[in-house]
Order: sequence, then C-alpha cells, then structure tokens
Amino acid sequence: MTKRRRVPAMAPEDRRAALIAATLPLLREHGTTVSTRQIAEAAGVAEGTIFGVFPDKASLLRAALMSAFDAQPAVDALAAIGTRLELRARLREAVTLLRAGMSANAKLLVASGDLSTHDAGLRERMLDNRRRIGTAIAALIEPDRDLLRRSPEGAAHLLLMLVAVTVHRGFGLGGDFGDMDDEEIVSVLLDGLLLRPSPTPSTESAS
Repeated sequence: MTKRRRVPAMAPEDRRAALIAATLPLLREHGTTVSTRQIAEAAGVAEGTIFGVFPDKASLLRAALMSAFDAQPAVDALAAIGTRLELRARLREAVTLLRAGMSANAKLLVASGDLSTHDAGLRERMLDNRRRIGTAIAALIEPDRDLLRRSPEGAAHLLLMLVAVTVHRGFGLGGDFGDMDDEEIVSVLLDGLLLRPSPTPSTESAS
C-alpha cells in the first residue's frame, strides 16, 4: 500500500502572501465586513491558520491594504518612463499608469478609511505612499521646470488630483469628469480650461 506524501509546509512569508492574495478580492467585494471564514475558504486553509500568521482579522486586512496600495510598483513604472520624451508624452504615460492603479484600488478606499480611522500607523503609511508617487511624478516634470509657473512638486500634486477626480467621478459631486481621457487630463494641467481659438488663415492686404 503506497503512503501519501505529505505536502511540505508553506514558509511563513509564503503563507502570509497567500492569505493577503486571497483577502484582496474579498475586501474589494465585501469591505471590512469580510469574515475570516470567507478568507480561509478562498485561501484553501483552515480558519485557524489565519491566526497562526496574523494576530487578528484587522491585522490581515491592514496587510492586504498595504499590499494593494504599495507605492513601489508605481514608482518603478514612473521612473521607467524616463525623461527622453517631451513633457506631454511623459505625462500621458504617467496618467495612464496612475489611472490604472487608482481604478484597480477604487473599491478599497472605503476599507482604507474604515481601518485608518483608528490606526495612525496605517494612515501615515498611506500618506507616505502618496508622497512617494508624487515625488516620482515630480522627477518626470523636473527637466521642464522652467516652462511651468508651479514647481514640479506642485504640478505633480495637481496631476494626482486630476487623475483622482476622473477615476472617482468627481467624488460624488457630479460633473463630466468621467469622460476625460489621458490626453485631456494632461491638457487641463498644462493648458488650463480655456478653449484655444483655431488660428484663422492670414489674408494679404490689398495692394
């Protein structure tokens, strides 16, 4: 009779990563009301396994949020754009990256607000992630500092606000922000909202 081979135990860091990966889709769907039983079922483990890795459910949810909002992938992607392209092209690529990231995490904002209300450490880490992304955007703008009336840091902050308001549809305040594409976001930042009149053909004065 052949004995079943025992599956090797998962290393603690691998188990932690697997639980976080199983938690994120449930957190997006159910918010902070997701149960540890649901998480355990999604991860394919016993519910008690969770508490062998995390002291409580809140700790797991915080770890999942920090994984989702980790700034490093965005910082690396923004740095990869480089500064060889002209400013508008650089910013268009940055907006595409930022919108994709914000859209993926849009449903996690409520959960992050719920958990950070009583967790100053989580709140500070979330703010630090935003600062790091802002710094990465400012680095893209820096070579053209002299063309702008605001500092690269100020321009980066404005760009982040524009991207956020389009992804979150004006934060419930109405408006037609949702139909702005990447090109228009960059144009609003660099050119403002005034329409530019089309140039009229010049006519030679009669001699």
